[in-house]
Amino acid sequence: MLDRDRPRHPSGAHVPTLPKSDPRGAAHPELVCDPGTFRPLPDPAPPAEPNPLGWPGYAESKARAVARSGASESVVAGTATVCGVPAVVLAFAFGHLGGSLGRATGDRIEAAHAHARAHGLPVVSLVATGGSRMQEGMLALTQLQRAARQCALTRAAGLPQIAVACDPTTGGGWATLGAGADVTLALPGAQIGFAGSRVRPADADPAAYTAEGQRAAGAVDAVVAPDVLREDVGRRLRLLTARTPDPEPAPVPAALGRTDLPATGWDAVLRARAPERPHAPAYLDACFTYREELRGDRAGGVDDGILCGFGAPRPAYGDPGRTVAYVAQCGTATTPAGYRTATRLIRLAGRLGIPVLTLVDTPGAANGAEAERAGAGPAIAELFVAVAECPVPVTTLVIGEGGSGGALALAAPGNTWVTPDAYFSVIAPELAAAILKRPVDQVHETAAQLRLRPQDLVDLGVVRGIA
Repeated sequence: MLDRDRPRHPSGAHVPTLPKSDPRGAAHPELVCDPGTFRPLPDPAPPAEPNPLGWPGYAESKARAVARSGASESVVAGTATVCGVPAVVLAFAFGHLGGSLGRATGDRIEAAHAHARAHGLPVVSLVATGGSRMQEGMLALTQLQRAARQCALTRAAGLPQIAVACDPTTGGGWATLGAGADVTLALPGAQIGFAGSRVRPADADPAAYTAEGQRAAGAVDAVVAPDVLREDVGRRLRLLTARTPDPEPAPVPAALGRTDLPATGWDAVLRARAPERPHAPAYLDACFTYREELRGDRAGGVDDGILCGFGAPRPAYGDPGRTVAYVAQCGTATTPAGYRTATRLIRLAGRLGIPVLTLVDTPGAANGAEAERAGAGPAIAELFVAVAECPVPVTTLVIGEGGSGGALALAAPGNTWVTPDAYFSVIAPELAAAILKRPVDQVHETAAQLRLRPQDLVDLGVVRGIA
């Protein structure tokens, strides 16, 4: 179909045609949209010069791409509902010149984000691309700057962005719409990476360029099968769009363990370290009917000892119609990747107007040489700043060990609570005794002098109360 023969919107803009189902890219709107709800947005006017470099055979290649893919460009944009949640959906047609980004692609991405901001809608991007379009040279490459700017403007407007990396998602499409989204999902086995298959080193590990490899490296939040993708994206959209103008603080969860208070400081330490004590997963299950995880620090790291995400409160915990973001330590030494993931979560919650609950339970920050090389100090510093400047309320409950600055970084100033089977200390009693050059038999006495019991913390004004 020639451009002049395509139907037009009443505004005069072209009405796009939906791409054919693409067995390779699989980035079709039907993956996430409720049946019959996708409404294409009018296409921007095509570039005045369709072949700016005078590339031989480009027009013929474009015509074959249109015939093969059923799409007039490599991306189609429209509005739809996803499990009932209205959204703007961007879907790449890999059959159209490998889903490559050219000037017309950039125009459509810009128009889609502008529509989302004008109507207060989240953006869902189904990405399947090999990168920038060679036939348009640097003019194609600069579309990445346009895409990044649109993502930044939509982020600044407080609207969530979810990307689904389909097969393949490489080059600039991955480095902007894919990896730059607030939440990044991926289809199983999808090829994902900045370097495409033809430009990688010959000895590169192929597993690093897969959906599963990117999840292991903290660049993908979840790998989701196509048959459950709509439900997954729908749940995340419901959670991320539950914004209120002046959010109330997240409620303090009820203690799940013992209700009596420890007699001595050392008793408090032993109770906090007891394996049978309720840990973070039990508290999260008690608070939320369902929750969706944010995984990884987007810098190559994952800490399985810290859980981050968004949850829908149970009636017994809070308003089921609102969303609470959470960061929960699981009793292990938190790594730099864990602190960076927590910072990522808190900053996203702040942009989206969602209150935060933090559950503190760590003997302290990981302190080995590997942690130092991974930037333990800067990672903790960034988390302190994220909590301090968070524009939404943060509520903290210490549910186990509160070990030094590695625990305090997650604590809300003025809104921290503690359970009866927890303690909070400047450092673990054993380490405090070592610093003070005391013998081992004085560890119990040191624990008492540190005044780390829940009731001591209340008396000192360190915490607001005991849950």
